[in-house]
Amino acid sequence: MAKAKTKRKPNPAFMKPMKPDAALAKVVGAEPKPRTEVTKKLWEYIKKNNLQNPQNKRNIVADANLKAVFDGKAEVSMFEMTKLVNGHMSEA
Repeated sequence: MAKAKTKRKPNPAFMKPMKPDAALAKVVGAEPKPRTEVTKKLWEYIKKNNLQNPQNKRNIVADANLKAVFDGKAEVSMFEMTKLVNGHMSEA
C-alpha cells in the first residue's frame, strides 16, 4: 500500500521576515520579507534584466545594483549568491 503523501512544512527560519540593507533593498525592495520571498524577487530581477551568463546559466552576471550585493564581484554562482545575499539581511 502506498504511503499517503504529506505536505512539507516550510522551515520557520525561512519564513521569518528579514530586513534587507540599503544595497539589497535597491533590488528587492526595502520592506521586511521572508528569505524565500527575497530569493524570488532576486530571480525576478535577474531574469527581467537578463543577468544570467548565457554560456553557464548557473552564473549570475552582476549589474551595478547587484555588484553592491555581491561584494564587488562581477559574476557569482547561484550558490554563492545565496550566501552573499544572506549577509545583506538582518532580523526585522
